Amino acid sequence: MEFKTLTDFLGMQLIYQYDNGWEYEIYIKNDHTIDYRIHSGIVAGRWVKDQSVTISLLLPGVYKVAWTEPTGTDVSLDFMLNEKKTNGIIFFPKWVNDDPKRTIGYQNEQLPLMKQYCLAGPTYPKVVVSEFSTIKFMRQRGTDSETVINQDPRTGLIADIMLGKA
Repeated sequence: MEFKTLTDFLGMQLIYQYDNGWEYEIYIKNDHTIDYRIHSGIVAGRWVKDQSVTISLLLPGVYKVAWTEPTGTDVSLDFMLNEKKTNGIIFFPKWVNDDPKRTIGYQNEQLPLMKQYCLAGPTYPKVVVSEFSTIKFMRQRGTDSETVINQDPRTGLIADIMLGKA
């Protein structure tokens, strides 16, 4: 499939690996919401449902997804689906970089705690991680599904997804 329009992007489940080795998964739930899991990296084990985002079509097949998390982390991802590449910039607040384990788990069950940590800080200086990644897996799942990302990122889950078992 050649990606051209914003509608082509909606409903996509993607697994991508940054050049630094971190593996992420994202589900473009609709034109303003994503779900995601972090499979490796400093916040491996973190997963989020119903994150509010801004999604833009930059060029045919090139999409920007940007958001601010309750942790104070800012994220901007550019997806170049026809090339199976992304470029991501993550702005981690100092408190997340200093103790990333505090963010691990299912964020939706920890929202008051994440907001408390963010307010307590320190939030500055932000640690900027800018990386390219390769998209390893893409599948159209339709929009607004609650079954695409519905469990924590466990060992072997990426393989199960790629084999169609999850």
